[in-house]
Amino acid sequence: MNKPTTSSDTSLTCPGLLLLHVDSDCVVVQKPAGLHSVPGLGQDKTDSVLTRLQTQDPNIFAVHRLDRDTSGVMVYGRHSAARRALGIQFQERRIHKRYVALVAGVVGEDAGTMSWPMRYDPDNKPRQVVDYEAGKPAQTHWKCLQRRDDTSLISLEPITGRTHQLRLHLCTLGHAIVGDQLYASNQWQARSPRLCLHACELGFAHPSDGRTMFFEIPEQFLSI
Repeated sequence: MNKPTTSSDTSLTCPGLLLLHVDSDCVVVQKPAGLHSVPGLGQDKTDSVLTRLQTQDPNIFAVHRLDRDTSGVMVYGRHSAARRALGIQFQERRIHKRYVALVAGVVGEDAGTMSWPMRYDPDNKPRQVVDYEAGKPAQTHWKCLQRRDDTSLISLEPITGRTHQLRLHLCTLGHAIVGDQLYASNQWQARSPRLCLHACELGFAHPSDGRTMFFEIPEQFLSI
């Protein structure tokens, strides 16, 4: 793999971000809830994990995204070849991703698969809707980790990576994510100051030598 000399330095610091791994090919970050993965449109959306990283290394590229209000582990490439190698793994679904969510209500089953096709709602962006005719395939495996008085802690493994897939699928299942300002009822929106969705595990093959990389960050809302 040809790599530019500008990304050969493995050192990297980024105030306000916890860096879990840094080498000459990739950076693994713990993204806090409320921060964009990449900059959006408008001056109020310029702050992001990517822009903060690029102040230290302008060659860093994004290869995937988490919603602004989702916390958890992310990987960024430090040069174009690394971005391509990581991007192929995401496209071919060879990335291990696991999330945890605190959801409204006590789930009845222990596990299952959600397979509702989805698309943008053009009249209410960025919301997504289930559409069996025009929607794109979307699939999520889920498992109940813990049942509480009126909520459940759910483990989620998305097979596809649609925008808001986990949020829409859980809402359609009848168990919206606590604190979800788009899909939960007012009651469950008010229950938490943040979206209770967290990317807790990420596994991939290193973009240079192919070795297995695995990172885990425990969920951050157990007390809610």
